[in-house]
Amino acid sequence: MLTSLSIKNYALIEDINIRLENGFTIITGETGAGKSIMLGALGLLLGDRADFSSIRDPEKKCVIEGVFGITNYKLQSFFKKEDLDYEPNSIIRREILPSGKSRAFINDTPVTISALSKLGSYLIDIHSQHETLSLGNSEYQFNVIDTIAKNESVIIEYKKELKTYKALLARLEELKEEQSLAAKEYDYNLFLLKELEAANLKEGMQEELEERYEELNNVEELTENLSSALNLLQQEEIGSLESLKAVRAHLARISKFSTAYEAFHERIQSVIIELDDLETEMTAALDRVEANPEELETINQKLQAIYNLQKKHNAGDIAELLQIMSELREKVAVTENADSMVSEIEKEIKAQKEVVSKIADTLHENRKKIIPAFIEQTEQILKDLGMPNARLNIELEKGSEFLSNGRDKLEWYLAANKGGSFKEMKKAASGGELSRIMLAVKSILSAQSNLPTIIFDEIDTGVSGEIAQKMGEILKRMGNSMQVIAITHLPQIAGKGATHFKIFKEDSETATQTKILRLEENERIEELALMLGGNAKTDSALAHARALLN
Repeated sequence: MLTSLSIKNYALIEDINIRLENGFTIITGETGAGKSIMLGALGLLLGDRADFSSIRDPEKKCVIEGVFGITNYKLQSFFKKEDLDYEPNSIIRREILPSGKSRAFINDTPVTISALSKLGSYLIDIHSQHETLSLGNSEYQFNVIDTIAKNESVIIEYKKELKTYKALLARLEELKEEQSLAAKEYDYNLFLLKELEAANLKEGMQEELEERYEELNNVEELTENLSSALNLLQQEEIGSLESLKAVRAHLARISKFSTAYEAFHERIQSVIIELDDLETEMTAALDRVEANPEELETINQKLQAIYNLQKKHNAGDIAELLQIMSELREKVAVTENADSMVSEIEKEIKAQKEVVSKIADTLHENRKKIIPAFIEQTEQILKDLGMPNARLNIELEKGSEFLSNGRDKLEWYLAANKGGSFKEMKKAASGGELSRIMLAVKSILSAQSNLPTIIFDEIDTGVSGEIAQKMGEILKRMGNSMQVIAITHLPQIAGKGATHFKIFKEDSETATQTKILRLEENERIEELALMLGGNAKTDSALAHARALLN
């Protein structure tokens, strides 16, 4: 429940701070005194969009803070999920800075407006004057029935599975479009693929071919230079090997005199071994070098084919050509495997449709089960509110199309008078009747939900006298199980409250301010007398006011 509310620098409010109690609380005040301002501030606290123009003094920040007692409402999981400190008395604060920036805090931890709004939905239901008209709205009617049927978790599951189902349908359409496009390009893609496959491309192939081409294309130069190099190594008198062997013989004679000379001998021996190996390999290479015009032509053709493919596909190397070939295989496969791919996804769609249908059926049955009792309860409350002949009819029909909350069609019908025919709710009820129906609905919902606080903004629109008295009794009864705050112009309702606040304007030399005052018993009598008799606090009005309080 909301235990305290502080509003600073908001609209006509400079600084107010009120403490609230459980049970039934009344707020009264003249038209234009600022009751809607207070509701606007509460809306900001619960995640409404901030408006910089609502700041009273644009040089200062606007701060709205509420303390909520949440011990009995099982909100620990929400705080854990949002990584927030859980406190039995949690503080929500909203700030609008002079810069126009808005900030929100839960227990002094900065939070997003989304998180604030979600927590707010667990704490307070603000019934605006406007909401009464939503009784004729299908979405609102579904929300009422689903709340009573406890369908929240089922709807969450339904939406999850429906999302999967729609994704599969979208994938099927996408696949069909891809296949249609692929079919048009199939012949060309297949030609390109076969052309690439015919080249027998492999990683490193181009480098190997280019190297072999250079060898075959330069046979004479290779032969001449390898022969000359071997001759310099092998000549008996001036060959490099013979010279090094002579050096080795000299070093062998002195190697025993020190380790340094022994090292010289070992090193020259290593050089000779390396040159011996080099001579052997060069001789083998020289033996392999021979003119082969046929092989040269074959390699040249292969290289030209590779170069042409690279130019055709704008590829820098064989790796890119292999990647293009892989992509072409996929495109060709889409067309060649079209029927099997469509068949497979259609099987998935069929199975998922059954899953969604089953959950939709559960929603339908849950709704169907509670409707008779809901109608009976609503009609009973309406009798207490001066509509003894009112009859409510709720038509629930299972449709074929999957909607956001199942596949049901729902419509509420009302016959307000004896012998009257049923008409759609929005067409059958007057403003006062809608107010009474809305109160009946809220009364039933409050018994079903674990909501801490509900605020009614002039739920009494269009009613008076004994009906207002009955409304007050219902609101008071609701206050036995939750915190109920009602903004009202009717003394019959105001007299039922356990606590009474008055909102009023006060003018100073420089500005007008909205203030709020908690009324004690005598002040309540005077306020009720004013509500009964206009501005004149007559003896009869005062006596009537005392009677209302008692």
